[in-house]
Amino acid sequence: MLQVHPRIQIPLGEFRWTYARSSGPGGQNVNKVNSKVTLHWPIATSASLPEDVRARAMKRYAKRINQQGDLVIHSQRYRDQAKNVSDCLEKLSQMLSEVAVPPKRRIATRPSRAAKQRRIDEKKSRGKKKELRRKPDQDD
Repeated sequence: MLQVHPRIQIPLGEFRWTYARSSGPGGQNVNKVNSKVTLHWPIATSASLPEDVRARAMKRYAKRINQQGDLVIHSQRYRDQAKNVSDCLEKLSQMLSEVAVPPKRRIATRPSRAAKQRRIDEKKSRGKKKELRRKPDQDD
């Protein structure tokens, strides 16, 4: 059971794992051992995910979802397959915890009169500074 949030608990049986040979350092070990791990999770049909969290996750991670509706996560950080499996679960947990809490709605505000005046004054002073860099006019 993957415990992400008090509301989100995913049974490990929902995950499908595939293994492949990893790229990168590792000497001859790379050519012999399937240490790269790919996690496939049917996010679109998973019963363990609340509907609001599912909608936010599918919107935010749309590029990681394939045609079958599976969220796909890869890991080949480690030379050990078991470490890469736990790394995939950690990545998924991090991704879901980011979308578990709904974002706060922005409250529209307007700049105050003093803030507008400060902005205009700063613009005028920058213009004055640039004006002083110019060569004097010939008609003086």
